[in-house]
Amino acid sequence: MGVNQVEAIGGTTRRFGQRLRDHGRILWALLLRELATRYGRDNLGFLWIIAEPLVFCGAVVILWKIVKPPFEHGLPIVPFVVTGYMPIILVRHMITQALTCVRSNGSLLYHRQISVLHLFIARLTLEFIGVSLAFAVVVGILILYGFMEPPKNLYLVYCGWLMLAWITTGLAMILGAIAETVVFAERFVAAFTYILVPASGTFYMVAWLPPQFREMVLLLPFLHPVEMVRSGFFGAAAPAYYHVGYAFTWGLGLIAFGLLLIQFVRNRVEIE
Repeated sequence: MGVNQVEAIGGTTRRFGQRLRDHGRILWALLLRELATRYGRDNLGFLWIIAEPLVFCGAVVILWKIVKPPFEHGLPIVPFVVTGYMPIILVRHMITQALTCVRSNGSLLYHRQISVLHLFIARLTLEFIGVSLAFAVVVGILILYGFMEPPKNLYLVYCGWLMLAWITTGLAMILGAIAETVVFAERFVAAFTYILVPASGTFYMVAWLPPQFREMVLLLPFLHPVEMVRSGFFGAAAPAYYHVGYAFTWGLGLIAFGLLLIQFVRNRVEIE
């Protein structure tokens, strides 16, 4: 390899590194702006990003603790509810925030360095961080007071949680892009997220279903990461059905389609 080739590769690497740093600074600035505009600087401020999903989950856990028996199919009811309800909170929060992503931050697009994709990544990242921290806090509190046992396989919990975020990111980008072009899309999405609650395994596990229905429900990509999370918490006590490759492929396809739609939204915003 000649000197010129080495210098060319070095120059390309430096330019690539500089672009990554530029994108990182933009995303960091957008994250801080989202925190300030949504939660303000008074009272709890940015802590609301954790407190909000924490309150929702806590209310559901208390309700189920009161009205349900201590065990559901041999699983303790409190950790079962937490491991089902926190994933659906992540999905609903990310999708809901994506619907108004461009509309709420459209003025920022006058800055040439900021793109529509930056807006989506910043907002979805903020939601992921907030719900993830809330999940960790509620699990930590319940373990501390003896209502839950520590996860049997923490690595599987992480993988399932990240896989859920991977799939949800793609779907959120698709629905967020559609919401910018279709007026009534938000009403459809609201109904869609409610349907996701019973469909995504929030209140059941695949092993509890009759065998003839299992293959059918496993077509739903959101069900696989939820099963992974529960398997990580309960281990052999909760036989789980999931396929990592299937869920990952669904997420990849959704993200690819979401990027195409975001490109269309960017062109539309620039035209307007």
